[in-house]
Order: sequence, then structure tokens, then C-alpha cells
Amino acid sequence: MAERLSLLMPSLSSSSSMASTSGVTSRPLPSPIRSNKTSLVAPSSLPMPSPSPASSLKCRRTSPLSHLFLYQKRLSVRVSSAGLSSVTVTKCFASDPDQLRSAREDIKELLRTKFCHPILIRLGWHDSGTYNKDIEEWPQRGGANGSLRFDIEMKHSANAGLVNALKLLQPIKEKYPGVTYADLFQLASATAVEEAGGPKIPMKYGRVDVSTPEQCPEEGRLPDAGAPSPATHLRNVFYRMGFSDKDIVALSGAHTLGRSRLERSGFGKPETNYTKDGPGAPGGQSWTVQWLKFDNSYFKDIKEERDENLLVLPTDAVLFEDPSFQVFAEKYAADQEIFFKDYAEAHAKLSNLGAKFDPPEGISIDDSPLKEVAPEKFVAAKYSSGKTELSEAMKQKIRAEYEAVDT
Repeated sequence: MAERLSLLMPSLSSSSSMASTSGVTSRPLPSPIRSNKTSLVAPSSLPMPSPSPASSLKCRRTSPLSHLFLYQKRLSVRVSSAGLSSVTVTKCFASDPDQLRSAREDIKELLRTKFCHPILIRLGWHDSGTYNKDIEEWPQRGGANGSLRFDIEMKHSANAGLVNALKLLQPIKEKYPGVTYADLFQLASATAVEEAGGPKIPMKYGRVDVSTPEQCPEEGRLPDAGAPSPATHLRNVFYRMGFSDKDIVALSGAHTLGRSRLERSGFGKPETNYTKDGPGAPGGQSWTVQWLKFDNSYFKDIKEERDENLLVLPTDAVLFEDPSFQVFAEKYAADQEIFFKDYAEAHAKLSNLGAKFDPPEGISIDDSPLKEVAPEKFVAAKYSSGKTELSEAMKQKIRAEYEAVDT
């Protein structure tokens, strides 16, 4: 179901309109507890057999508890004693790169069949948009840590309707247990932008999930589209996350996708000529005519104010009213290429906010996976460029050598 995507979700007075997440988020996958050794310690509530000496160097992922353990990457380490040339140890990462790539393909198929680009983008934004740069500790600082999967946070008024996005992604999570929720939410968000025609987002993965509902941030960290002083409100929220005025305007441009539903946000019309027939569930009011196409129409339409069927919230209009915001809004309305460049940078930054990465440098899934290359087998023919005629001098030298052997 296509939905409104933005961080700028209006607050609701009651969470009674939220659909129940029962069966989806009430039993999140437990996270492993890292020890100071290479191996992992399973949660005490799940008794595990004692590892044998031969397996002490391994980070096991065996059924039926394979989803408890992090992705493993084998590394060869030189040993100078005991007559050993090398031993194999295991490095555990938060997510499996191969499973991330496969999950991305499943998300693309989901987008083609469900037209859910806006709501998947919004899910990623709202998981990371709770970040507070003034708090150093993880996960208290909020950010992209998968906490939005828990009921207590999903029921925050700004997250109205996002349970539908979680339900769409849950089968993919179950299919690829080696992908964390934090990575899955951001992977879905970036993929949705790209599949809708937007820019390629320079993403990295390896985000660690929080493990309990007690680690969710308090309500009130996300923007409110109905704030009485929209410019001040936007700056208060986004400056807290470390963004600039340029970032605020660029990210707002993602409203080129999606719709606002009156029954959830209190804003917009029940339906318009552009939304009454879907795709996805019909209804709502969109910011743009082609609300499943990522382009710079959002800025053009606000500037021209020519279509009453299109939604303009106070936090949208202020982009052309505030002098600092207006500089960037005018630029993006005139040049889509500049908008795409700035948006991609801001989206990538948003997706990393507050995240704890394992490995610390993150994982790229756009590069070809590294593979161990076996020594090349020598094939003489490979090093021959074809028949070459020997010189007379070389022929005489070879003939003399053979004659000397015969004698």
C-alpha cells in the first residue's frame, strides 16, 4: 500500500487508529551478546550446548537457532609457533552481505507488486529520525537501530500506519534472518527511492539491532507537520540530528512521493483525481500528480501553486517563505540534477544516524563480493602466442647442443 512517507508526520491525539501489530512485533528476534572473544554468547534464556574445543574458534549458525548469530567472515591468520602456518578464525558482522543482496531483490519485487515506495521510505526515515547528536551512548541516542519494530515505538502517533510497512517486510526478514531489522528498514528505504526513479543512495550496512522494547526512544523526537512555527520546528528537530538548512530542504523533496491520509494525520482530502484509483489502496491527497515518481515536481508544484488537488502543508510552504530555505528550494525547482545530488547525500546521512556498525566501517553490497582466489594452474599454452619461426642462429645453436649430447 502506498502511503505518505515523510518524517514530517503530523501528530495524532490518539493511537487508537493504529492497527495492531500482534503477531508481527510482539516477539522480536533476540540479539546475541558479544563476549570479549571471537565466539558469541547466546542469551541465557536460550540454553546452548557447550562448545567443543574444536569449535571454540567458530561463530556457529546452526538450525534451529541460526537467526541468533551474526554473519561470519573467515579470515586466515598466520601463526609462527607449534608448526602451524595458519589457523582459521571467524569475524562476525551484523548482517550477511549475500542475504542483504538477496533481500534487495525481494524488496524490488515487493515494490513492483504493492506500489509501497512511500511507506517503505517513511519506515526507514522514522527508525533513524529519532537520533539526538547530543547523546553519545548507544542506543539512548536513538537513530537507525531497528527499534521501530517494537509495539511501544510503533504506537507513537507520528508512526501511524507504519505497521503496514512492517507487515510487508516481515516475510523478507524471516526469509533472510542474517539481515538485521535496522539494515532491512534502511535497505528498503533506499531501494524504494531508486526504484521510483530517484538517485542512487551511497549506502552502507552492518547496523546492529537493539534487543528489547526498553531500548526504544521516548515519543516526541519526530517532526510535526502542524507545528505553529514550522521553520523553527523544522530546525529544532533536524538541527538536533546534525542537519543543515540545505539538508532539511533536500529531504523535504521526498514528498514528491506519497500521500497524506486524513484519517491518520488530520491533513489532506479523502481523495483527489490523482489518488481515487490508486495504485495501491485508493484515497488520500498527494503532493504531486505522479506520486510514485521520484523527481523535483514537489518543489515546482509548491512554487507555482497551481493545483488545489495537491497537498501543501505548513512545513512545505515554509520552504519558499523562509529566506534560508528558499535559496535551496528555488535551486531544486530549477535543477533536478542538483536536487538528486543533495538528496542522495542527505538520505545516506539520515540512514546512518545513531547506528552502531559491525564492522565499524560498514558493509557495501554494491561491490562484487570478495572471494579467495586459488593459485592459478600453470598451462603452457596460455603463455604461448602461437607458432614463432626461430632464427637461423638459434637453429644452429640448438642443433649443436643436440650433437654434443649424442657424442
